[in-house]
Amino acid sequence: MAAKAVRQPLSRERVLAAAVALADAEGVKALTMRRLAADLGVEAMSLYHHLPAKEALLDGVVETVVAEIGAAAVGGNATNGGDEDWRTRLRRQFLAARQIMLRHPWMPGLLGSRRTIPVGLYAYYDGIVGTLLGAGFSHRLAHRAMHALGSLPLGFAQEIFSPSSAGGSMEDDVAEADLAAMAEALPHLTAMVATEIHDVTDPTLGWCDGQTEFEFTLDLILGGLERLRA
Repeated sequence: MAAKAVRQPLSRERVLAAAVALADAEGVKALTMRRLAADLGVEAMSLYHHLPAKEALLDGVVETVVAEIGAAAVGGNATNGGDEDWRTRLRRQFLAARQIMLRHPWMPGLLGSRRTIPVGLYAYYDGIVGTLLGAGFSHRLAHRAMHALGSLPLGFAQEIFSPSSAGGSMEDDVAEADLAAMAEALPHLTAMVATEIHDVTDPTLGWCDGQTEFEFTLDLILGGLERLRA
């Protein structure tokens, strides 16, 4: 008689890992309790022992990705030791966060929709402030630095015009719009958009969050903060 396959025990961590994988494959809209249960080979009701509602599931998914970002920061700092200056350290850390966001392109929009701040973000930002203070920043300048950096520490640039908050695609909007008609009313904005539409090879997290713009903005802010610090 063939031995029965041993079913892997269900846990909150296993459920959330499967949820992240499902969102990566099919987007957040596909993430339902019923579909997730099917992927895990269990009944939907069994998920509620670990995550009592859909909102708890979404919060848990955000926490899971935030934990990835925190782990990348800790791992990178341990690897590079204390030899980096503060700008190099934060730049590396923020670019590592961006790589995680690019693996989970639905994350910026989902993060912006949450009503509570994931617990892991407090420790992550505490480490950033600690880096600034260690470099000689005052608490006041560190505070202003955090405002200036905005969402860059999390690896994406917060959208200004996109109605879907970093999850939209301005390329599609422009393709559908009549640029000639727009140019009459908005000549400068239209010319900029027509010139700056991203190449398909440029990784984006929103219509105007390309890698080049992300690094330009990051370097501009870090350079300005260094002048203020000095």
